[in-house]
Amino acid sequence: MAVQLQTHASPARAAQLQTGTAPGTADSLPGTGRSRILLSPPHIGEEEQKFVREAFETNWIAPLGPNVDAFEAELAAYTGSKGAVALSSGTAGIHEALRLLGVGPGDRVLCSSLTFVASVNPIAYQGAEPVLIDSDEATWNMSPAALERALAESKREGRLPKAAVVVNLYGQSADMLPLLELLDAYGVPVVEDAAESLGATCSGKSSGTLGRFGVYSFNGNKIITTSGGGMLVSDDMEALEKARFWATQARDQAPHYQHSEVGYNYRMSNILAGVGRGQLRVLDERVNARRAVFDRYREALGGIEGIAFMPEAPYGRSTRWLTALTVDPAAAGVTTEELIARLAAENVESRPVWKPMHLQPLYGKCAYYPHEEGVSVSDRLFEQGLCLPSGSSLSESDQDFVIGILLHALNA
Repeated sequence: MAVQLQTHASPARAAQLQTGTAPGTADSLPGTGRSRILLSPPHIGEEEQKFVREAFETNWIAPLGPNVDAFEAELAAYTGSKGAVALSSGTAGIHEALRLLGVGPGDRVLCSSLTFVASVNPIAYQGAEPVLIDSDEATWNMSPAALERALAESKREGRLPKAAVVVNLYGQSADMLPLLELLDAYGVPVVEDAAESLGATCSGKSSGTLGRFGVYSFNGNKIITTSGGGMLVSDDMEALEKARFWATQARDQAPHYQHSEVGYNYRMSNILAGVGRGQLRVLDERVNARRAVFDRYREALGGIEGIAFMPEAPYGRSTRWLTALTVDPAAAGVTTEELIARLAAENVESRPVWKPMHLQPLYGKCAYYPHEEGVSVSDRLFEQGLCLPSGSSLSESDQDFVIGILLHALNA
């Protein structure tokens, strides 16, 4: 199969990449003991150590403390939210948001199907029923067309959803304005799962701030990390105070341990919040680095028949948390699975895109609304999708190595 390599590199450099003779490509470094190239490793700097050291020096080791308070205030200021609650995970944030919205047993909750299971599990925690919504081609995120059919059918059945979890996939916000218009018309509040999109924008606002509640993740593979943690944001300060209460085991104001409601052990530690404060200071740099990684992949691979990169929607800016693309085997002459295997053989981590929730054994019996009748976009994206190493610390040499492997496989 002929390959047209499109790159801003010099013609000599482009030829080296395509033939695998450039420094850092698969053929030029056999048996060198190269370290494993990871999909999205943590990227820690110097600021984090200062805040963690302060926590140790002041003996603020237990959960809560000045770093937690400051991290909440600083992240709220960055995103433009009125308030924030630092939690043990993004999953905890979704769980608390659903409880704040009154979701309970027997309720329906709409959710994007093309996502990680943590977007849906909190619906099950509350005893509610997930209703899964397909993606659209333009954004890979929740399809307004599928959502409209789901809402109309729910109204006919007299069972309108109690809430909707809209996921922002791979660092790109969903098309929130038409989704919110539809959901508002039916009185359905939105939890925005922005676990992967901190630092992205949508219609001039920070991703995660357009719904009633927004949730970010600081898992080790995210744009910024606290090792493990999350944040719930909202303009509803009373609701956030309730979430903060629940997250600390719902302990009543009393001189003894007294509890009138079920609570959770969901609060973030003062040490981890210190890591988050340092990470937040370089968030924009991390976003720019990942976008540069994406651009280099697109320049090297974008002209190859059968390769299509996740589009960037015109209403906002993506973080490109992961570089995601699709491989059409009929045109490219190779499958996603074969490319993943080739990369793994060279100690390079890559992944398929998320397996949609409606294809999961756990949620396969839930109602599912495809983008069009008989056309499921998320099925195709799962079958053909590929995520490449995208860390903000990924060196150009390591990225050239990855690109070289891919070019060899696509030329076979």
